[in-house]
Amino acid sequence: MHLYGGYTNYGQNIGILMLDTRFPRIPGDIGNAKTYPGIPIRYRVVRNARADRIMGQDPDPALLQPFIDAAKELEAEGCRAITTSCGFLAKFQKELAASVNIPVFTSGMMLAHLAKQMIGPDKKVAIFTERAWNITEEHFTSLGFTSQDANIVVTGMAEGSPFPALFIDGGTEEDLEVLEDAMREMTERHMKLHPDTGAIVFECTNFGPFTKLVHDMAKVPVFTINWLVEMMAKAVDPDHYY
Repeated sequence: MHLYGGYTNYGQNIGILMLDTRFPRIPGDIGNAKTYPGIPIRYRVVRNARADRIMGQDPDPALLQPFIDAAKELEAEGCRAITTSCGFLAKFQKELAASVNIPVFTSGMMLAHLAKQMIGPDKKVAIFTERAWNITEEHFTSLGFTSQDANIVVTGMAEGSPFPALFIDGGTEEDLEVLEDAMREMTERHMKLHPDTGAIVFECTNFGPFTKLVHDMAKVPVFTINWLVEMMAKAVDPDHYY
C-alpha cells in the first residue's frame, strides 16, 4: 500500500463551520461531537459570527468572506465535506460551494425538496424553525428550489418562547424540560393547523436533540442536518463491502 501525505491531521472527514456562540449544546446538537459517534468531525468557529448576524431575513454580508476563508481552511486541513451550524446560512450556499473543491451543504432545509418527492402530492413539508418570519423565499431558491416546489409551510416557536431566548439572544443556561415543552408546543400547534403534513424538516440545528420527541408526536418522518452529516460521511468515505 502506497501512502500519501499533505496534511497535518487525518481522518476528520466532515468539517463544520460554527457560529461564535456560548449556549449549551447537548448530544443531538450539531455542535456536540457526541452527536456523531464513529464520524470524525473537525470544527472551525467563525469569530464574531453571532446568531443575531445570521438569523435575520438577510445574513450580514460582511460574514460571507470569513465563512469562505474558514471553508478553505477546512479543505486545506483535509476535510472532505463541509456543513454549517445554522440553517439560515442557506443564503451563502452557492458562494461557499463555489469557494472550495469539496461538497458544501449549508442547511438541513436542503432536504425539503427531497422529502417532498417521498410523500403524496397532497401532503405538505413543514419547516420547523425558531422565528418563522425570518425565513424568506430566497432561503429556498439559494438551495435550488422554491417553497411552492416542495409545498412548504413554515412554523416557528411561539412568541416569547424560551428557546430562541437561549439560542438566538445569547443565553447560557436553561432547563432541558423547558426546551422540551417548547418543542411540544410548536409540534402540537403545527399538526393541529396542518394535519396534511407529510414530513418535517428542521431548519434549526439546535432542534436535533428533540428529533424523536417531534417524530413521536407528529407521526411523520423528521429530516435534520444530522441526517445529512451522516449521509455525506458515507458519500465521501464509503464502506468497503468486499
